[in-house]
Amino acid sequence: MARILIIDDDLIICNVLSKLTEKFHHRAFATHTLADGIAHAQEEAYDLILLDLDLPDGNGLQILPDLLRTPSAPEVIIITGAGDNRGAELAFKYGAWDYIAKPFSWEEVSLPITRALQYRLEKEANKGPVTLDLNGIIGSSAAIRGCLDEVARACVSEASVLVTGESGTGKELFARAIHINSKRASHRFVTVDCGALPETLVESILFGHEKGAFTGALKQSDGLIKQAERGTLFLDEIGELPFVIQKSLLRTLQEKSFRPVGADREVSVDFRLIAATNRDLEQMVRKGHFREDLLFRIRGIEINLPPIRDRKQDIEDIALGRIRHLCENLGSEVKGVSREFIDALKAQEWPGNVRELINALEYALASAGQDPTLYPKHLPPKYRAEMLHLKSAPPKKSETGRADFPEIGEEFPLISNYRDSAEKTYLQALIVKAKGDRSIARSLSGMSQSRLYALMKKHGLSLSDTPDN
Repeated sequence: MARILIIDDDLIICNVLSKLTEKFHHRAFATHTLADGIAHAQEEAYDLILLDLDLPDGNGLQILPDLLRTPSAPEVIIITGAGDNRGAELAFKYGAWDYIAKPFSWEEVSLPITRALQYRLEKEANKGPVTLDLNGIIGSSAAIRGCLDEVARACVSEASVLVTGESGTGKELFARAIHINSKRASHRFVTVDCGALPETLVESILFGHEKGAFTGALKQSDGLIKQAERGTLFLDEIGELPFVIQKSLLRTLQEKSFRPVGADREVSVDFRLIAATNRDLEQMVRKGHFREDLLFRIRGIEINLPPIRDRKQDIEDIALGRIRHLCENLGSEVKGVSREFIDALKAQEWPGNVRELINALEYALASAGQDPTLYPKHLPPKYRAEMLHLKSAPPKKSETGRADFPEIGEEFPLISNYRDSAEKTYLQALIVKAKGDRSIARSLSGMSQSRLYALMKKHGLSLSDTPDN
């Protein structure tokens, strides 16, 4: 018997869906707001959630990612009369099982429910403990946990993988993690920087050549694709691959064979492709700069890495791990790290992402010399200047004259993202967002009940201090 949660403010729809699920001998539970829905999903285990989009306190897409990340990891079916293609695209991107428009017939909704529950049973039956070699990947944020789930899925598959994300987010690190956790781990991981390939030699570098195939070809060469035999070929910045070579690569992926430059025979090859890019390949397809059929072929599984500004709660762990690693490599004592130093790191936007953060840490260690503890003074000057700018910037005012609350997107920011001086503003925003609900406030903020109440008392606030009270 499955447990199904219905989140819909239409009582008639709730009644219809409840009767339908009970007809199939499942238990149905109904809530009518986003706040109640997320609270129930976090406190109780559900196999399936039927989610409306047009709810009194917001759009259901706001809580969809949080629903999917609750401990029971339920499947979610969107059932709405307010949907559109854009909403459906977002729902599927987040991981919804299906998207059903109102009004609907029993047949239209019963089959997706049956299939979703059947899929869940099969998934649970085949679920085994998966222990990944993280290959230096650090972070516990929801964004990184989602990426690691995709890594685990890619490790047991032979499908091509496309890793996307801004420069410096760790695309090669994730590609290597997929390789070392796959059945190809005992064979080579061959890295190709497509942006550094000379256009006149790219074909011979990738596919190899016969002796005398062109001027300077003094001996036969296998090429990088053949060197990845039985292993993994990592094409970094695949968006830079010349258009004329994309067709040859597509054929190699389809046929598992290729013809070296100057050869009169086909060469068989067995490799797994992982590609990475910081460019928008779909836009490149529209402009005629990237082959659409190749994009389909390389995007068997797609992993989109978040920028570090969207997972600032991971900065402390990344920094401490990297500092320890650097000190050990230098043969020196591991330096202490002040709270102010970590706060300074979290205050930065890091447009260069993890790579830029690591460069700053290397500078700080060199600047510290024999100092046993790192402080903000050890950071590069530009970051210290940026902190002064942030401190001197006047608080942004809303039309009502109050300081604006933090931007509230798909995930409410963790309190660790804000300096102590911003605690009260954060708590006021939390009270508004949680509508005074204790469980929701704890979940959104990531704080324990005792910690939440201590901070509330410190600033003279209460969860009952909502605008309606």
